[in-house]
Amino acid sequence: MLTVSDVSLQFDGIELFKHVDLKFTDGNCYGIIGANGAGKSTLLRILSGKLEPTTGSVTMTPGTRMSVLEQDHFKYDDYSVMDTVIMGNPRLYEIRCEKDALYAKEDFSEADGERAAQLEGEFAELGGWEAETEAAQLLSGLGLSIEEQSGQMAALDGRGKVKALLAQALFGQPNIVLLDEPTNYLDIDSIDWLEEFLIDYPYTVLVVSHDRHFLNAVCTHTVDIDYNQVRMYAGNYDFWYESSRLMQQLIRNQNKKREEKIKELQSFIQRFSANKSKSRQATSRKKILDSIQLEEIPASSRKYPFVGFSMGRELGKDILFVEGLSKTVNGVQVLDHVSFSMARGEKIALVGDNEAGQTALFEILAGELEPDEGSFRWGVSTVRSYFPKDNAAFFENCDLNLIEWLRQYSEDTTETYLRGFLGRMLFSGDEVYKPVKVLSGGERVRCMLSRMMLRSANVLLLDQPTNHLDLESITAVNNGLADFGGDVIFSSHDHQFIDTVADRIIELRTSAQGGGCIDHTGSYDEFLAFRAQMEKKTD
Repeated sequence: MLTVSDVSLQFDGIELFKHVDLKFTDGNCYGIIGANGAGKSTLLRILSGKLEPTTGSVTMTPGTRMSVLEQDHFKYDDYSVMDTVIMGNPRLYEIRCEKDALYAKEDFSEADGERAAQLEGEFAELGGWEAETEAAQLLSGLGLSIEEQSGQMAALDGRGKVKALLAQALFGQPNIVLLDEPTNYLDIDSIDWLEEFLIDYPYTVLVVSHDRHFLNAVCTHTVDIDYNQVRMYAGNYDFWYESSRLMQQLIRNQNKKREEKIKELQSFIQRFSANKSKSRQATSRKKILDSIQLEEIPASSRKYPFVGFSMGRELGKDILFVEGLSKTVNGVQVLDHVSFSMARGEKIALVGDNEAGQTALFEILAGELEPDEGSFRWGVSTVRSYFPKDNAAFFENCDLNLIEWLRQYSEDTTETYLRGFLGRMLFSGDEVYKPVKVLSGGERVRCMLSRMMLRSANVLLLDQPTNHLDLESITAVNNGLADFGGDVIFSSHDHQFIDTVADRIIELRTSAQGGGCIDHTGSYDEFLAFRAQMEKKTD
């Protein structure tokens, strides 16, 4: 058990949260949610012992082992992948190293033999003989090949390192697992495997994530950081979200009735307080009025940007025709004779492991990259707007402030209009004069979405628009695209985002996978069932 008692934290005199009392028990997974800056990762650092709270304490049951997902992706570059995973149980790895050093000694003494015997006993108790098998199972489940498992951490790409570090955090069944954004950079198959693993995990898991589908799949409880307080609720993210909205509505309804009663009493008092025959009733009602208290709904730290796309012109019948597109990037053929057409009103999600192919296709369709083979044609009625995965060129080495930057893309260039538009995207006050080159990843995404909205396009191309966004902004983008009346082609790692926006799924295949694409009309969940059926037939 992990117990939090009266924990408070202050930074430079500002209280992040106060009087936190929580208990985390075995067999449960706790999703930690809150707006950006609310203190989600900070709370995990307090629980892991890496940060001392201003007041209060964090205690664990004696003998408990805690594991934390490492955030430094280059920390283990000097080690093998297998050793890195086994380091998830520090005592086991320590014994293994000491044992190997003893057996390597040329002058192996009797004392060395006694020490080796002690180590062998503890090694067996900690499951040392099954360690490499367990590590391999974790790595395979997360999608690392046998060759990658037997290699060095330095040889893995960013996604591979994340998978190895996640396997490290899960290795040896720690009693408490702390995971900060574990699904970042993971492909859909790896996320599915992780969901199944955590659903069956017998001990305590705490997870911070912006992936709503993941939180709904694995969490038994939700820990909400808001109003400078930390509260725990039973149920997953959707249960918390609907419950909180219902509670807010109940309070509003209750306040509305009280306000109506107050107005009625005030009117009576005003009309009859000067009338002697009615003055007693007026006095009585004034006492009632004084006793009525409106229950204040505290202003949440959560802020939802406005994301809404409007079309400047209606679409015609012809939208997009793609014929035999092929492209090689860095010596790898990422598009191999891809063909499809797009009808009016369709919203297509590009999915699968071939992210390089997805980005190449977006760049080709946006006119920023030439294909090696094949062709494509846009309908004459289409007006396109493109959201690139890498937006650095729009902000780095740019000396403009937010107002000046947005003015480049707006027909109405008045500061009043631009400030109003930026305000809806959560840039208020003097923030609008901030240089764009210092914006965070999430702020840049909101700027790029603003640029798209101002274009009034009828076809939207979005390559990973949910990267760097918090849950509130993802929800806003999700709703904005779902409500959009034009055509959309997008990619995302967010399962729920894909499932609630797309009505057609295209998985691009590399030449090693047979080329072309898998094209399926329907929701994302329907596509996954369709693909699973295909793989079963192949097996």
